[in-house]
Parts: sequence; C-alpha cells; structure tokens
Amino acid sequence: MKWPGKSTSQLKNIREYAALRPMARFTGISLRDLLVTVGPIILLTAIVIGAAFWIVRPAPPDTITIVSGPSGSSFRVTAEKYRKILARNGVKLRILPSEGSLDNLRMLSDPAVQVDVGFVQGGVSQGMKLEHLVSLGSMFHEPLALFCRAGKPVERLSTLTGKRLAIGPEGSGTRVLALILLKANGIEPGGATTLLDLGGEEAAEALIGKKVDAAFLMGDSATPAMMRKLLWTPGVQMVNFSQAEAYARRYPYLNKINIPMGAFDFGKNVPSRDIQLVAPTVELVARESLHPALSDLLIEAAQEVHGGTTLMQHAGEFPSPQEHEYRISNDARRYYTSGKSFFYRTLPFWLASLMDRLLVVVVPVIILLIPGLKLAPALYSWRIRSRIHRWYGILIALERSMLSEPDQEERQALLKKLDEVEAGVNKMKVPLGYSDQYYVLRDHIMFVRNRYLGV
Repeated sequence: MKWPGKSTSQLKNIREYAALRPMARFTGISLRDLLVTVGPIILLTAIVIGAAFWIVRPAPPDTITIVSGPSGSSFRVTAEKYRKILARNGVKLRILPSEGSLDNLRMLSDPAVQVDVGFVQGGVSQGMKLEHLVSLGSMFHEPLALFCRAGKPVERLSTLTGKRLAIGPEGSGTRVLALILLKANGIEPGGATTLLDLGGEEAAEALIGKKVDAAFLMGDSATPAMMRKLLWTPGVQMVNFSQAEAYARRYPYLNKINIPMGAFDFGKNVPSRDIQLVAPTVELVARESLHPALSDLLIEAAQEVHGGTTLMQHAGEFPSPQEHEYRISNDARRYYTSGKSFFYRTLPFWLASLMDRLLVVVVPVIILLIPGLKLAPALYSWRIRSRIHRWYGILIALERSMLSEPDQEERQALLKKLDEVEAGVNKMKVPLGYSDQYYVLRDHIMFVRNRYLGV
C-alpha cells in the first residue's frame, strides 16, 4: 500500500517508526522503578503461598501411628486390617499396643506420646483433657453383657446388691462402665456388694465355678463362643437390661441394642427370648492436628472394615458421625457429607496430594499475582508521572518567588536554584514512552528562565 503524497524514503521512515513504537514504552525502563512497582506484588504473593504451604495445607505424612489394644484383641485385629488398606495408598500405619480404651485415651491426651489416632470406648473419658481430641466417627458397638446365677430372671442391676460381682480388671473399659451403671443403682465400692477385679475368661470360669454370682463381660471377653458357653451352663442366665432405653437416654454414649431370640443357636433356640443390652460405641479418636487427607483415608478404611452386617448391626450403620463425648472433626464431617475431594476421588493418593498442594500455588497466583501484574503498568506510569510532577511543583514555587520582585541577592539564589532544578531534570531517566512529557518539562524550565530574565 502506498500513501498519497509520500515519497519512498518517507514511507520507509514511517514503517520503521511504527515498528519501534510498541517497544518505545519499554525502552529505558529503570530496573529500580520496575522492582519498586512489581516487587511488593510478587513478595505478597510469595508470602501467601508460603503461609498456605506451611500452615493451611502441609503435605500429608506417609506414616501415621494408631494405638490399639493388647495383642490378639479386637482393637489390634481391626488396626491390622486398617494397615493393609492404608498400604494400598502408600501410607504406613504403625501400631502401638496398649491395655485398652482407657490406656489409649491417656496416650492420645499426652502430647509427649507420638500417636495420631486410637480406638476409644465410650464412657471412659471422665476427668480426661479432650479439648485437642476429635472423633472421626463411631466405628462399632461394644455391648456390655451381664451373666449371673439366679433362680429367677434378673432384669435390674439393683437386685445384685450384696452379691459377688466380677467387674473387670483395673483400667479396663468393662470396669469403668460397670462401675458407672452400678453406681446409678446404688452399688458402690466399699459397700455390701463385693466387687472383684476379674475379667474375660477368668471371670467366666469364676461364674461357672460358682466363685462369683455375676460377671460383666464386654468386647474381647464377650466373644460369641464365650457367650454360648455361658448360656449353655446350667444355672447361668444372660441378664436382659429391661431399662436399656433409660440408660441410653441418661448416658449419651450408650445405645440400646437387641439380641433376637435364637441368634446364637436356631435349633436350641438360644437365647430363648429377645434380650436387650446396653452398648457404648467405639470411636476412632484422633488429635486435631491429623492431616485432612489422612482423615479421609482412615474413614474410608473404616467403611470397608465396619460397613457390613453383623449380629449387632445392620449394613451401612457404621462408621457413623454420631457425636458423643468427642466433637466430630470438621474434616470427618465434610467427608460424611460430601465424600472425598475430586482429586483424591479420581487420582492415586500421592498424585492427588501433589495436585491438592499445587492449588495452594495456583489460587494466590490467580487472585493476587495476575491482577497485580495487570495493574503494574498503571502503577509504573503513575510512578514516572509523579516524578515529573514533583519537578513541576518545585518549578511553580520558584516562578512564584521570582514574580514577587526579590532583591538582587534573592534573585541570584533563585537563579541558582533554577539551575539546580534544570540539572536535576537533565539527570532524570525516563522511558522513551514518556519522553514527550520530559521535553515539555525542560521547555517549561526554559520558559520560566527566559521570562524571569526578560528574554
């Protein structure tokens, strides 16, 4: 295309100018000005990203520690199942042995003990510090069974006053719950009733051998085989907790459950009638510092282990976000409501963890850095213009002083000051895109000088 009235050389100069014009605004940019303009935006973004990495969402550890129970106990067997499930996602589960629920809770409450989660039976938290502990949900029922020798059916604990009772060894969950229920019926240590520290098979054999009148059994000591053995023993009966509903309402951590007639043996119809029991739930208790991704993995493992049908529960009944003595963690509540996040639902655990952390970088970049960099040219332009405007402010003040008819000495001082202003402007570095304003400023300095000198 040829412009009318333009020679070839003129057209060439126009094209060269057009090609250089986009670069003109960036030529001569001061590195100091650029850093002062963009630096705070980049620094703020870096601080937000760093805070998010180390405070909001650190990387999940690849090893967690669970405190379970004695070797061979149901708690220990369950922990072993969890370990296999977590290993599929590359997470190692370290299992610590313990004496049972009370011991587990003590270790979880002690900051000096390196443990993350543990199984805790309901009703053992009295006098313990729980403010830094949360629940990942109720995992399963642990029914309290009471067997006794009596000529007629026993349905109320108050009828055991004055008897010999095996209530479980010191520190056991069986003993803690038995003492709570007996106290509610007016039976306490040191009274007319003899309370013996016998539990499990030892308590069952003492009952069969008529060394005790009743025995409380729960958890590992109340296995179906042990319960069948006692039910088939002449003179031994399983107590029906007729007040089970009242106990469940008085103590929030207790539940009323029903063993249907014939559940242990259809042919011999054992038991011969429906039996009501009270049962605390076992909760998976964690320290509140547990990483959200590991919380999700543990609940997912719990669903696989405890989600089926048993004699004491229906399919899908556990795990459950029932809040008893411990508050349900926010991460657990979110999981029960909406499940795992998109990344953890669709990607391998290690990759999902990486993507989850990358979001911590992407979000601040989108929210802070990109809008900030879009604003940077305007800030840079304001910085350059403000520098020119500062010189104009000095020039206006000088001009006003000159027009006020100064004496000879003041006149020389004002001229000297004007020379300093001119020298300072000449040393000023501005990008080529602002050269028009720069030269206009120099023309105005010359205008003030000429006007003052009368040229």
